[in-house]
Amino acid sequence: MDPKTTAVVLIEFQNDFTSEGGTLHDAVKGVMAQNNMLANAVELATQARELGAIVIHAPISFAEGYPELPTEPYGILKGVVDSNSFRKGTWGAQIIDIMTPQAGDLVVEGKRGLCGFASTNLDFILRQRGIKTVALAGFLTNCCVESTMRTAYELGYSVITLTNCTATLSPEEQEMATTKDFPMFSRPMTHDDFLAALGGGEAVAAAGRGYEA
Repeated sequence: MDPKTTAVVLIEFQNDFTSEGGTLHDAVKGVMAQNNMLANAVELATQARELGAIVIHAPISFAEGYPELPTEPYGILKGVVDSNSFRKGTWGAQIIDIMTPQAGDLVVEGKRGLCGFASTNLDFILRQRGIKTVALAGFLTNCCVESTMRTAYELGYSVITLTNCTATLSPEEQEMATTKDFPMFSRPMTHDDFLAALGGGEAVAAAGRGYEA
């Protein structure tokens, strides 16, 4: 795996998900604790930078009153509105301090929905930088991460999903997404195995539990 053509995409590491007091933190903190998700993701970002990969942040935010969404939203986006989450300019919409973008990182603009590509400049950034491999981490495992994974797969990127750097609403949903859905559209692996492969190690075959890199 070549770090120069690899991007780590960090999806919605924002206070409303990651931090005590965040509007949606109570919903995800169980899975976050179970797989040590936040500490793993910080280590992922730090070491990926050191190895020469690009780190890209993909936060979501909405103007006050959610004018970007339908007047009668439903599904997951209704949950965002009802919980008053990810309002632009608020603490809840800010990227958590320990994941603050560093020099050389890029921040995706315009994420207003589930897929990291749909309303953003993510594909443009990746292609301008000559990226071929995309490694995904963040929230929610079976929502925004999965939506971004599926699109990246169809756009022709080599997709890696970092199973212990993602979290969702329950252990059951986490297990289903990472063991049933992720292998269909990506090479699932832990952050340790990904970093070993990125550094030139031979961990990928074992990392993917049977999925080759």
